[in-house]
Amino acid sequence: MKNIKMYEPSDKMITLIKDNCSVLQALGSFGINLGFGDKTVSETCQMNGVDTYTFLAVINYTINGYGEFTDDERISVATLLHYLKASHTYYLDFQLPFIRRELQESISDDPLGKLIMKLYESYALEIRRHMKYEEKTLFPYVESLLAGQPINDYNVETFSKHHEQTDRKLRELKLTIIKYLPTDAHHNNQLTATLYDIYNNEEWLRQHADVEDHIFTPAIKRLEQLTRQDDVTKNISSMVFKGGQDNSDALSDREKDVIIGVVQGLQNKEIAERLFISVNTVITHRRNIARKLQIHSPAGLTIYAIVNGLVDISTVKL
Repeated sequence: MKNIKMYEPSDKMITLIKDNCSVLQALGSFGINLGFGDKTVSETCQMNGVDTYTFLAVINYTINGYGEFTDDERISVATLLHYLKASHTYYLDFQLPFIRRELQESISDDPLGKLIMKLYESYALEIRRHMKYEEKTLFPYVESLLAGQPINDYNVETFSKHHEQTDRKLRELKLTIIKYLPTDAHHNNQLTATLYDIYNNEEWLRQHADVEDHIFTPAIKRLEQLTRQDDVTKNISSMVFKGGQDNSDALSDREKDVIIGVVQGLQNKEIAERLFISVNTVITHRRNIARKLQIHSPAGLTIYAIVNGLVDISTVKL
């Protein structure tokens, strides 16, 4: 039966673990060491440098599926990143090799046993590939966001998820073992224990994927939005306090005319007809404008045009 208790900072950490032994795996990923005595969740987190709110968000969600994190600004992305990195290390360096050893000791070295191992190796390769993708692509991107210098041409929407595919491979492995693998009494006990670990492993992976999808991804999206807002603020400040761009990036009169057309809501074809130039030339001007100003939206260009006196604010539809 699912435990519906929502744990709070004032609860004893030992109570949380007694109620839910599966939390033990999460403690290590958060960097929380055992030996905390009768300290509360808040005291234990503070002692180990862990954000208490984020810790409880993950714990309550994985235990009960509780929480809505789309607009939750209290989540610490840095804490989540540390948790997910450590979880990968635990899974790749310990859990996968451990189950592999258990399987090898539990099955015979016959064609059917070799097929079982082949299924496991295929599953392990797929999950390792997915986690390594995150470590090489997603995690560095998040670190760049936290540093205020996001990597270009990437956002969390391009985060490729392989959870469903790895789930299928693990399900196939379990069913094959249960249905088709004959064993003697001794090996049957070993294989049953191994299957139990595989089922626990499956539940751990499901929780890991849920944390990524429902807590980590929304937190990254909020961080991306804040970064974009900071970029716009910096660009506008540069326009106001530095008199626009450097001479090497100064806008030409024709580019200013194109901006005025954009601000007035004209399409590229309409701007071309007004200025007696081709549509391709308009597109080239807009590309150069975006490069020089680092502004890519009509709203941003409208602010630029007002600040620099290209249009009168009274003529702009806000």
